[in-house]
Amino acid sequence: MGAQEYARNLLLNSFHAALAAADPLRIVPRHLPPRLCKGGISTPGRTLVVGAGKAAASMALAVENHWQKGARQDAPLDGIVLTRYGHGLPLKKIHVVEAGHPLPDEHGEQATRAILGEVKNLDANDFLLCLLSGGGSSLLSLPVDGVSINDLRNVTAGLLRCGATIQEINTVRKHLSAVLGGRLAASCRAPILALIISDVTGDDPTHIASGPCAPDPTTYSDALAILDYYGINAPAAVMETLMTGTRGELSETPKPGSAAFHKVENRVIANAYGSLLAAKEYLERQGIPTVILSDAITGEAREVAKVLASIAKEIRCHKQPWKPPVALISGGETTVTVHRNGRGGRNTEFLLSLATQLEGTEKIYALACDTDGIDGTEHNAGAIATSDSLRRAKQEGINAAALLAGNDAYTFFERLDDLIVMGPTRTNVNDYRAILIF
Repeated sequence: MGAQEYARNLLLNSFHAALAAADPLRIVPRHLPPRLCKGGISTPGRTLVVGAGKAAASMALAVENHWQKGARQDAPLDGIVLTRYGHGLPLKKIHVVEAGHPLPDEHGEQATRAILGEVKNLDANDFLLCLLSGGGSSLLSLPVDGVSINDLRNVTAGLLRCGATIQEINTVRKHLSAVLGGRLAASCRAPILALIISDVTGDDPTHIASGPCAPDPTTYSDALAILDYYGINAPAAVMETLMTGTRGELSETPKPGSAAFHKVENRVIANAYGSLLAAKEYLERQGIPTVILSDAITGEAREVAKVLASIAKEIRCHKQPWKPPVALISGGETTVTVHRNGRGGRNTEFLLSLATQLEGTEKIYALACDTDGIDGTEHNAGAIATSDSLRRAKQEGINAAALLAGNDAYTFFERLDDLIVMGPTRTNVNDYRAILIF
């Protein structure tokens, strides 16, 4: 096996190890309460399962697989979960609805309205199991009165283009939604358990799927300030809602300490760090010392790449602060400020920037992928960059600098046949990056 093939296999297998650590079919069952498991207790009332996110269908399947009826035959399992188009699964008891992501659409609006209606019908003897994962914010797309789904879509698109952080985007979303920012929990009289697969740095439930069951510390004023900071030309209905809320004429999202959360447990069951640990264990079993740089790297993808490239070159050229061979792995969520409408996502943009910074440095290989299997708007999870990526590109007449400037990293790696295409993984613990230095 040649050096490049060996490096590619290590990188790909480390990514698969990271994915396995966040597989809902493996992790959800151990967190189900007794009434949902074999031999579990029988309790009064109905069990309703609702959820949203890229992992929602797989999480719901895990629940169905482990559901056992108790003594009461009149309390069957049922529910509704929302997931991105192409991420659904055939379920028997829980209805799966596919809807728009990252921009909300009418399918999401209709399904969220149905979810809210079912939740409002529960009483204190019932039980609500909420399955949440990354992507849930755009899928749970029921706007407040006065705001249309088109208004919500337009303001979301503007925030995505300008490079706003997910926390900032969610602050705006929460104050335009009938269910996000703790409002779903506030609408429910039953006890709630929210099982959460985290796709955000810090793993705070308020930021994951915009926290439908979690307290929201942000305000209408915060949302207005974000739109102003990024110069977002929001629809008039959005501005009117946020300004009315700022004046105190609309109810705020429920805050920490609210009675709405006395019967709510938000439990994070998988996150980026757990996946990084699994990848580290795999690489070290292959004899590659591995360093977890961070599970919370944020910032512009191309700028993050410059920093990691400088560390990799220091290791390769000066054997500091670690001696080769070594793997540097990291997670988190970078952003891309879109200057031109090229093809690609934050992971391929990171890799192309890294490759340009490492040009001429040998024996360094890298992978960057989104753990949901989809990087940006294309069909690939990410890509692999090798020591000769730039050399091969020049031989093919590919202008790496021009493609990077045009946010078109997808085309670069597509033409080199270095894209990683795997389809939806039905989980999401954010980005996975690995750099191998020999």
